[in-house]
Amino acid sequence: MSAARSALQPLFDLARRAGGALVDVIYPPACLVCRRAIAEQGGLCPACWREIAFIERPFCERLGVPFERDLGQPGLISLEAAAHPPVFARARAVARYDSDGARALAYRLKYRDWLELAEPIGRWMARAGAELLAESDLIAPVPLHRRRLFTRQFNQSAALAQVIARESGVPLDSFALVLVKATRPQVGLSRAQRGANLSGAFKVTPERAAAVRGRRIVLVDDVLTTGATANAAARALLRAGATQVDLLVFARAVTSA
Repeated sequence: MSAARSALQPLFDLARRAGGALVDVIYPPACLVCRRAIAEQGGLCPACWREIAFIERPFCERLGVPFERDLGQPGLISLEAAAHPPVFARARAVARYDSDGARALAYRLKYRDWLELAEPIGRWMARAGAELLAESDLIAPVPLHRRRLFTRQFNQSAALAQVIARESGVPLDSFALVLVKATRPQVGLSRAQRGANLSGAFKVTPERAAAVRGRRIVLVDDVLTTGATANAAARALLRAGATQVDLLVFARAVTSA
């Protein structure tokens, strides 16, 4: 930091605090889920905090699925990971998608255009994925097809990736992947149908190939269910020369570990 910057830092800090106080006056801090009054912006009230099933160890080292009990053996993988190994190396998630709070936040971000949720959710993801991010060279969001992006006007995964990149200091390439196939919605499809729906859907363009080749990449998405989307996206990155692809999401579906 320069001497001038050091001298002015107290003024910058004061301005930041004043700006935050002004925001609090205009938009009083409210719980992200239930909108009850809370102390600080971007947080949860105690009741909603308890409603979000945050994922902590012990969990499957491949899929990030929480185990029901601690078996005392580090590095264990779940039966699902053994039976259906994912294309990506490791997955980490903030919370279980079957918890009401996590599902509400994911839905509001994706379908209700609550872009302000990207900031707190992205910070949570950066903490949950700290292990992956510390070993990565690049962050890449799961893209939307241009038609869907035109309709929705934003990509929630890209918004989350921007926050994660800022928090972790890992470079972001929002265009490393493109979705070249207008796929059907995945809801209601079987595992096999989801795989077929996404076959060949993701590509790394020649212009981005050099940025991907030889890199360890953290792929960012909002929700992980069957893993079909993440597998298809990871496969495209690996085919383009990425050395490893890990997955970081806000919420993941949990069946059994």
